[in-house]
Amino acid sequence: MAARATGKGKIMTEMTRTATAVIAGRYLAVWSEPDPAARRAAIEELWAPDGAEFVEGVQFRGHEELQGRVARAYQEFVASGRYTVTAASDVTRHDDIVTMTVQLTDPGGEVAWAARVFLLLGQDGRVREDYQLTVKPLAA
Repeated sequence: MAARATGKGKIMTEMTRTATAVIAGRYLAVWSEPDPAARRAAIEELWAPDGAEFVEGVQFRGHEELQGRVARAYQEFVASGRYTVTAASDVTRHDDIVTMTVQLTDPGGEVAWAARVFLLLGQDGRVREDYQLTVKPLAA
């Protein structure tokens, strides 16, 4: 197993990088899941039962609120065919924090919206807190 030093004597292993990529992939996938039952299951696997997302001054806490939030975003942006949810190539992790840039990409490949996402993971590996900080707002 390949490893590299990450400061304070911590080692970033290939296993940790793989786990980080899995979390990032699951996070991206949940926003594009068309099936409500599969989306609900993905939310329950990704976020802790009392996990929360903070975006634009609004908080969504618990699986019920997150389900509504993700379903509305899916309907508005993905189901319409206007955008695809993508990520920049900047997923990184430090201990229990995963960061990445999430994007809405139009059919021509242009990034129409982007946010820096910070995921605070619990000991079970599920998201406890999810912060979306918009870095490129949608055009009016």
